Amino acid sequence: MKNPQPIKRHKALVSFSKDHHFGLQLSWKIRQGLAHAISCERISLYVLYFFKEDLARHFKEEEDLLFPLLPSAHLLRQRAEAEHALVYKLIHSLEQNKIDKTLLNLFADTLEAHIRFEERELFNQLQQLPTEVLETLPEAAAHNSRAIDDNWEDCFWK
Repeated sequence: MKNPQPIKRHKALVSFSKDHHFGLQLSWKIRQGLAHAISCERISLYVLYFFKEDLARHFKEEEDLLFPLLPSAHLLRQRAEAEHALVYKLIHSLEQNKIDKTLLNLFADTLEAHIRFEERELFNQLQQLPTEVLETLPEAAAHNSRAIDDNWEDCFWK
């Protein structure tokens, strides 16, 4: 099987795709922690920190800037909005129960599947919009997730 070529993103979507890389890293970090028997509370505290410092902003930018580019009845938009709602619900659950391994696994799986959906389906659909529509998007703030980790002392995934 051939290695698929990376998808060329419109410049308006590049920062969103870069953010997705860090979201996938979050799922990997959760799995690393669980595989190495790190306490669920330590992992959950990082997940909540990362959500507050990075992922919540990313979700809001998608909800405010990208999703409205498609009609509210569009199936891909509806799926993206539903998946965001599920991630918010899982974050709320983690706030209430930081020691649930099943919940952490579910969060990691849900986040990864959501990012892959956005990259493979939603963003490809958005790129089919007229260029002039995409060029009206304000440039989303590129975020440096590495700086977020620099402010977090418990790097359990290393």
